[in-house]
Amino acid sequence: MQVVKRYPDGMFCWVELSTTDPEAAKMFYTGLFGWEVDDRPIDGGGTYSMLQLEGKNVTALSAMQPEMQAQGIPAFWNSYVKHDDVDAIAEKITAAGGAVMFPPMDVMQYGRMIMGTDPEGTPFGVWQPAEHIGAELVNRPNTLVWNELQTRQPDKVKPFYEAVFGWNSATDENGYVAFMENGRVHAGMIAMDEKWGPEVPATWSIYFMVEDVAAKAELAQKLGGTVMVPPTEAGAMGIFAVIQDPQGGVFNIMSFKGPVDPPPGYEKA
Repeated sequence: MQVVKRYPDGMFCWVELSTTDPEAAKMFYTGLFGWEVDDRPIDGGGTYSMLQLEGKNVTALSAMQPEMQAQGIPAFWNSYVKHDDVDAIAEKITAAGGAVMFPPMDVMQYGRMIMGTDPEGTPFGVWQPAEHIGAELVNRPNTLVWNELQTRQPDKVKPFYEAVFGWNSATDENGYVAFMENGRVHAGMIAMDEKWGPEVPATWSIYFMVEDVAAKAELAQKLGGTVMVPPTEAGAMGIFAVIQDPQGGVFNIMSFKGPVDPPPGYEKA
């Protein structure tokens, strides 16, 4: 098993689900991906549910804030970039034309964080680890394998992320942008056109790796989810599908035609 011990600065390290029905979400995702649940109390009340494989953290979910639920907001996934100095990143976010949603805050003994938005208004998190380093398992079946910015303003937001996190980028013949951190390709960006529809917001979308996209999509439907985009060829890379969970959270599943990169900062266990 390749277990991540430490993420490099500037690389996505964690995703979490904010949901309107945590118990129902647990049933859906454990049924779909075989995740185990480790419920942990939150200071001030509530529960943060770690979702694990073989006892290793993969992702998490928690209840959406009541004021957001009152607005009718569906469940959503947050993505976090690792950095050892979130206070410095907060300053870079505002200097580059983004916004910080709340000041840097400590999360008990686990780490320190901020939530920011890019110039288009797309939210993302930054995580400074203490006891919690992020996902311990990635780039293997039923774990996170890719983060992708879906945006209508690529020329505006690409320089923002390059300035904030020091990312480099390369654009292929189809206009798809690959973001790199110290030479490692770790995230992407796709421009949203009129085919996406005005109701689809710009977002940092997440991909979970699976072995059989068609079988997983069928299982998601049986568990109460919706297949928004059926299994589709993604060029030479593989096959993907877009799934919506019963509470409205949207994510991608993908299988690959070749090997994927090993996890960053891993050790064999």
